[in-house]
Amino acid sequence: MSAPVARAEPANASDKVIQSGPASWYGPGFQGRKTASGETFNTNDMTAAHRTLPFGTKVKVVNKKTGKSVVVRINDRGPYAHGRVIDLSKASAQALGISGVGSVTLAQL
Repeated sequence: MSAPVARAEPANASDKVIQSGPASWYGPGFQGRKTASGETFNTNDMTAAHRTLPFGTKVKVVNKKTGKSVVVRINDRGPYAHGRVIDLSKASAQALGISGVGSVTLAQL
């Protein structure tokens, strides 16, 4: 059975940008493990890890290259790779068209 496919939408120019920089995704080694918020990580959920945003915060992540965007919920801490601003679940990264590291903007909802 395949996982549900997330849909990305074009970016809205009126969103308030809170951060920009490189984004990556994480998942395979973390599937089923506890996140920093205490919930179980599911790589198919629209979630992300951020260093400082409160758990439960929803942010719009915009792929600068394509303009595609997705809303994710912060449920973990990271990224731990130098210079990255957010770690996306696999589903979130796929919806944005990011397969490795991509340049993104985070917008407050």
